[in-house]
Amino acid sequence: MNPTPSPAPPGTAGPLLERSIRTIRRLWVTAGVVSLLALVVTGVLAVVAPAETNWVMWLRGVVITVACFAFARVAAALSCGSRAAYVRMRVVATLAPIGVVLLVAAPDDGYPGWMKAEQAVLGALVAVVAVLLWQRVMRAAFPRDERPGRGA
Repeated sequence: MNPTPSPAPPGTAGPLLERSIRTIRRLWVTAGVVSLLALVVTGVLAVVAPAETNWVMWLRGVVITVACFAFARVAAALSCGSRAAYVRMRVVATLAPIGVVLLVAAPDDGYPGWMKAEQAVLGALVAVVAVLLWQRVMRAAFPRDERPGRGA
């Protein structure tokens, strides 16, 4: 029987893994900045054209902005080798772009065209995060716990 070697912790696993984690963090920060800019636009519109804004725009804008910056922090846990952080982020990054597609495709959902475009940009950024998280090097760095009843 040929035992498989256990992967090195993320900090020592090589430049590809480290570069992927840095890129993931940058993508989350970029998404947070884009979302924050959308909140600024919503704020300006609330002052100059209040009829052009609604509570849905504020709620989604705040929640998405906070979530993006929170996941940028979670990316730091990836650097420390946290499998839980990896699984959590992989699930969100895989499912979020699906929600964005549904939001952008919805005919009347309370979002103006410019905000749908902003959401499409966010969806694309998060889709890239998902692709990076599903790379072989990432999966190898955060292996499943093979004990019965464990792992994700």
